[in-house]
Amino acid sequence: MFQTFDSHASPDQGPPRLAALRDRLRAMGLSGFIVPRADVHQGEYVAARDERLQWLTGFTGSAGFCIVLPDVAGVFIDGRYRTQVKAQVDLSAFTPVPWPEVKPGDWVKEKLAAGVVGFDPWLHTADEVARLQTALEGTGVTVEPVTENPVDAIWPDQPAAPFGKAFVHPVELAGESHASKRSRLAEGLRQAGQTAAVITLPDSLCWLLNLRGADVPKNPVLHGFAVLHDDARVDLFVNPAKLDEAVLEHLEENVLVHPVEGFSEGLKGLTGPVRVDKATAPLAVSEILKGAGVEVAWGDDPCRLPKACKNAAEIQATREAHLRDGAAMVEFLRWLDEASPSGGLTEISVVQALEGFRRATNALHDISFDTICGAGPNGAIMHYRVTEETNRPVQLNELLLVDSGAQYLDGTTDITRTVAVGDPGQEARECYTRVLQGLIAISRVRFPKGLPGRDIDALARFNLWVAGQDYDHGTGHGVGAFLSVHEGPQRISRVSEVPLEPGMILSNEPGYYREGAFGIRLENLIVVQEAPALGDNRAQMAFETLTFVPFDRRLILRAELSPAEVRWLDAYHAEVLEKLGNRVSGATLDWLRNACAPI
Repeated sequence: MFQTFDSHASPDQGPPRLAALRDRLRAMGLSGFIVPRADVHQGEYVAARDERLQWLTGFTGSAGFCIVLPDVAGVFIDGRYRTQVKAQVDLSAFTPVPWPEVKPGDWVKEKLAAGVVGFDPWLHTADEVARLQTALEGTGVTVEPVTENPVDAIWPDQPAAPFGKAFVHPVELAGESHASKRSRLAEGLRQAGQTAAVITLPDSLCWLLNLRGADVPKNPVLHGFAVLHDDARVDLFVNPAKLDEAVLEHLEENVLVHPVEGFSEGLKGLTGPVRVDKATAPLAVSEILKGAGVEVAWGDDPCRLPKACKNAAEIQATREAHLRDGAAMVEFLRWLDEASPSGGLTEISVVQALEGFRRATNALHDISFDTICGAGPNGAIMHYRVTEETNRPVQLNELLLVDSGAQYLDGTTDITRTVAVGDPGQEARECYTRVLQGLIAISRVRFPKGLPGRDIDALARFNLWVAGQDYDHGTGHGVGAFLSVHEGPQRISRVSEVPLEPGMILSNEPGYYREGAFGIRLENLIVVQEAPALGDNRAQMAFETLTFVPFDRRLILRAELSPAEVRWLDAYHAEVLEKLGNRVSGATLDWLRNACAPI
């Protein structure tokens, strides 16, 4: 199996490791240190070697950081992890801090009167550091980079750097050659008067060069750095042993491969102005350039927006991936319906079965993240990962939340369905229906061209808000094309200011969570497209749904749905049956007909 069920959290190890870190900080003359969940590439997903936050605190979430001070160690977590963190860290040693409601600078000012707080400049962006330094101006606290990471110094069995082989992503699926991409982006550099751009994000590097890798579990990315020059040449800094002859032949003579250890020296040899993304590149990059007298031009990673706006070939490929995945999901849901009432299922057995149905497609490259399978109260842990220690039976009269995805060569999927096991009660149906109404609202919306996700996020929350309810995560994240399942810069979120453009793939996943009771989340993937002309022909955008899997009719209160919502749901289910009917087994087709019957 791709998914394992061992426990990554070690709360009992937190206090002695924290004590050892404080000893190291005193020896370095530091009053504190920031431990992020980040690596030198600033990607969301990190290799085992870079799980410093998890190793120190026990917290396994995909976002957050810890600020260690002499008398307190704050673990900063967003709304997705407020429940999870309490079960994973030793609360006698670590203090959960709600972030971003509490800003790190304000927290440090309150907890530390004077001193030096250190940070590793390879693990923080220029934006992050600047915000913290600004917040601490006029206090007795300074923030300074260190040349030695003190966590690495006390981590005796820190894993080695990942060594996954790179492979070529076919142009038939990419829709554009890497030579064309390099030329297109180089033209943008010339127009901006910039000689080069530094690329540090793994998915940007892979997209630009039509490569994929295996350096991060569940995400087919290659660790390395690149410099794109204004004449379309690329200097690629990577472990050369990761590249076989097929990859080298694919790269051609205008992509020059260097050992990754030469990246710093390579930066020093550039002639500016050189573009650096202050929101994604490690601070060390701009500091090395400035130290060598190279002019830094702050600007967006040139790959991020083009990568987000999928071309026709990528969209068509991902449509096929979703139909394949949808058929596997329907086989799974039919199995779950038959197996769950008799008892005997656990969260782990459900996860194993689901991966089995995806493997049966004979096209599964990997899962796109560890499947979230939460029975009853575990469903309220938004990013719950079942382990042998937490494995819970799937019991009658409860909800079961299953959030999962797959990596296929032609696309990345991410889908959540919450299902009833027995009769979970009227209140669960009421909450489920409100969440479904939010998903339908996003699916149906037309919106003016140029609006960011921030301006439509509230549509998914309206029915929950009216009932005094809400959820503490964004409504949608970007998704790559056989790349990272979480992709920027596009989002449907209160904080997103990036306009939604044609070709952007996003999740549509409202939810509701009641700690200690149940969790509900429903998720389809959608792609932005231009909307057909209406009314006064204003330019508008809309969403095409990519995910086709039925919702649990047993949990839908039809009387609460508007006529327009009923029409959308019936049309969606009719399309599910049409698209998947010839892709599933005979027994599953009978189940699917019932699941897709008009509401």
